[in-house]
Amino acid sequence: MTSPDTPAVLGGTPAFPDGLPLVRPTIDDPAALTRDLGAVVDSGMLTNGAAVRRLEEVVGERLGTEVVAVSSCTAGLMLVLQAIGATGRVVMPSFTFSASAHAVVWAGGTPDFADVEPERATLDHDGLAELLDGASAMTATHIYGTPCEVEALGKLADDAGIPLLYDAAHALGSARGGVPIGRFGVAEVFSLSPTKVVVAGEGGLVSTTDPDLAARLRMGRDYGNPGDYDTRFCGLNARMSELHATVALASFARLDEHVATRGALVDHFESAIAGVPGLRVVRPTEGDTSTFKDLTIVVDADEYGMSAPELQQALKADGIDSRRYYHPPIHRQQAYEGRWESPRPLPVTDELAGSVLSPPLWSHMDEATVGRVAETIGRLHEHADEVVAALPSGA
Repeated sequence: MTSPDTPAVLGGTPAFPDGLPLVRPTIDDPAALTRDLGAVVDSGMLTNGAAVRRLEEVVGERLGTEVVAVSSCTAGLMLVLQAIGATGRVVMPSFTFSASAHAVVWAGGTPDFADVEPERATLDHDGLAELLDGASAMTATHIYGTPCEVEALGKLADDAGIPLLYDAAHALGSARGGVPIGRFGVAEVFSLSPTKVVVAGEGGLVSTTDPDLAARLRMGRDYGNPGDYDTRFCGLNARMSELHATVALASFARLDEHVATRGALVDHFESAIAGVPGLRVVRPTEGDTSTFKDLTIVVDADEYGMSAPELQQALKADGIDSRRYYHPPIHRQQAYEGRWESPRPLPVTDELAGSVLSPPLWSHMDEATVGRVAETIGRLHEHADEVVAALPSGA
């Protein structure tokens, strides 16, 4: 007979019998959004309309930049990389989503992967200078919403005379020392996909302080057509629809509240697992703000009693979804075999990729739910030997 403390993988009652998904987009007033979407449909203007312009305006006002709405973060990265001429070697992290590298390849560049630092999992500036010699550009990712060390990276890029582009997919609402992410590098590109804090369904935003770059991107998202159908360069159909912009406007209106909620939930989770050995939460530098697009823990298998993939399998039995962002790292993905300009060891990237796990976090999640997830993780540690023995081989 099992006790109330028995993990589900050992026959106990699941912590979440109906399942706890990794993400649930937060729509605060669905009825109002439905009305707004209906108005867009009634207008007959589904692209290149007022909602897209309004979204660009309100985000630009917040960031103090020019903002260009696009169909996805990936499309935004592609267009910026094309615009800055990143057709040679592009130094970038491997510990990020594959789209970061896909955009480089699409624009005619060659990814050259560099390591990340262990605490924040962002691009490590130590030893980076020698890699930038002869590079055409550098990209860096504000991973999980954690701001990069933008000052050091910016100086390195300036010293090397190359542009620095930020993949800010996770970071609309993050800040570096009080300065909003979106103001750094030649441009920063945000995602509005369903896993993000601000959602549009699908979509992206490019933020830049360079008006000439912004003008090129606006042309580029419309095939490179300035309006006379005499295309100036090979652009994309990367326009954001009015429907997506309308959803994004509703989501963006509550951004500060949602970022604060997520930060408080991460604090609560971290306090709840404080006594569990072998776990740490990936957090930003003190004084920085993260959106916590993901709540991510690093698992020390020896101290905790099981590895990150084993913990993921055990949580699944308790109805708790999770993801191993980012495993495998890009340099170990099949698409990049033979594409790496100058292969070198990436020990921190490989170590993190094997030991990170992101349990669920939503902007409208409550502390009780976060506490129950933490409690389940603690209980699994207490039964670690039995749990590992009960898991399928290869977990």
